[in-house]
Amino acid sequence: MVKKISHRQACSCVNLPRSSCFYIPQQNNDNEVIDELQMLVEKHAVIGFWKCYHRLRRKGFLWNHKRVYRVYTAMKLNIRRRAKKRLPARVKQILSTPETINQVWSIDFMSDSLWDGRKFRVLNIVVRALEALEQYRGLPNMIRVDNGPEFISEKLGDWCNEKKITLIFIQPGKPTQNAYVKRFNGSMRRELLNAYIFRTLDEVREKAEEWMYDYNNHRPHKALGFKTPADLLLEISS
Repeated sequence: MVKKISHRQACSCVNLPRSSCFYIPQQNNDNEVIDELQMLVEKHAVIGFWKCYHRLRRKGFLWNHKRVYRVYTAMKLNIRRRAKKRLPARVKQILSTPETINQVWSIDFMSDSLWDGRKFRVLNIVVRALEALEQYRGLPNMIRVDNGPEFISEKLGDWCNEKKITLIFIQPGKPTQNAYVKRFNGSMRRELLNAYIFRTLDEVREKAEEWMYDYNNHRPHKALGFKTPADLLLEISS
């Protein structure tokens, strides 16, 4: 014979809280998270999880990192990391941290090719470009460069002497002596040069300018406490 009992009695018999008995699971609607992540990865092809998360926080979304990571992995956005001319001896240079603006500039070159195989170079800063920078940025006390043929030319050395700038050459095979620009080049290679197919130099210039603006104004940098360079500059000047 079946005896009817109340919910309270039934829950008490099996030691189950009544709140658990009547709990209805809430289904999270992740459509907004999905849409925002999709827009980020379409705009920044090789962006990783933490860069995504901090960009979303900067946009005002307060989702915690566990939820964003769950959606991120469900969307399968996890990234797979994929006879010389003899030079004069170079004195070992310690990589010092600049403490003020225009104390040290680091300059380097990067190469890539268009879809049709034509080669182009990025950050081709030569004397003419340096003179243009002087007009609105001023010039540094030192310039740190590697031993590429562009940098060991007499023209650059003469220009630095004229401007009273110390030209520092790193030792051959010691890229860590110019680590700041090498780190920057790695980001530019992954996020720009390797992320797009370029058919014309105009496309390279357009995307490079767009990438640089985002790098300085919107991209959170871990080394800056997930602030942008523009945020930091604003704090310093205020």
